[in-house]
Amino acid sequence: MADKSGQGEPKAEAQFAKRIDPAKADLTKEQLQFIRQVELAQWKKKAANLRGRNVATGLAIGAVVLGIYGYTFYSVSQERVMDEIDEEARAAKLQTSKTGAN
Repeated sequence: MADKSGQGEPKAEAQFAKRIDPAKADLTKEQLQFIRQVELAQWKKKAANLRGRNVATGLAIGAVVLGIYGYTFYSVSQERVMDEIDEEARAAKLQTSKTGAN
């Protein structure tokens, strides 16, 4: 059968990535450059996702603002129509003949 020495239970001495503070740890210039390079790649990946969300949020906010703006114009135009109707009603009332009961 095949060699199974690499499979099975993980060894206790297996090392995992540890968080370090580059300012405190003694790192070489190459290691610091590699850290910067990896951080830049991660930042670029996250920036693309954030840019998409920011665009969607901006469009949603813009749509709400334009909706409020349009509704305001619609409401104001309705007020003018009601004012015109009130003026026509007053004019019609004045043109009717007055009787002793009025």
